[in-house]
Amino acid sequence: MMESSEWQKQNTIRLVGRQRRLLNEWIRMEQRCARRDDLEMRVLRQNSIGLPMTYLITYHYKCICGVTNVDRLNEEGVENTPIFHSGYMMKIELSENYPSVDAPPRYQFLTIDDNGADIPHPWHPNIRYFGDYAGHVCLNFPDTYTDLAWGVDRVALYLRYDLYRAVQEPPYPEDLQVAEWVLKQGEPKGWIYFDQDEK
Repeated sequence: MMESSEWQKQNTIRLVGRQRRLLNEWIRMEQRCARRDDLEMRVLRQNSIGLPMTYLITYHYKCICGVTNVDRLNEEGVENTPIFHSGYMMKIELSENYPSVDAPPRYQFLTIDDNGADIPHPWHPNIRYFGDYAGHVCLNFPDTYTDLAWGVDRVALYLRYDLYRAVQEPPYPEDLQVAEWVLKQGEPKGWIYFDQDEK
């Protein structure tokens, strides 16, 4: 695994276009994470010239990671109280033709560990909780010029429920079941307004 400060060893004279963009993303990611004590960044995979293609971001936040009685989610008369956890890991994966309109970065929370056991992942309407795509983050990047650090900051707002979309209209929530819970229980009962200062 490459240390993030390795970007300083890159020969930037030979980098142009896409490669220079990858280097600049790396620098901005390192700078953004260095200023914060609530998240960490590691480079997991590099391309052939040593530029990052996969990052691992660890958020040290207390946030909702599920609800009680999930098998009876949103049923009339059933209370689905939130379950909290601290510490979430998210991968950012870049395709070989990033950045382009048809190759946005993929932000995905880890949902299983190296041994195949489930690990807590965020319960949020803009992060897929159920199914094959569990952990997938919907960010709706404004354009291809938006940097990766913007996405990292936006996800931090998701985890604290400072930003979410639960209404069933465009742009739709990523997880409709969680969105329904937010509207029927999370908002009315004040559960999504947990102490934002705790991590």
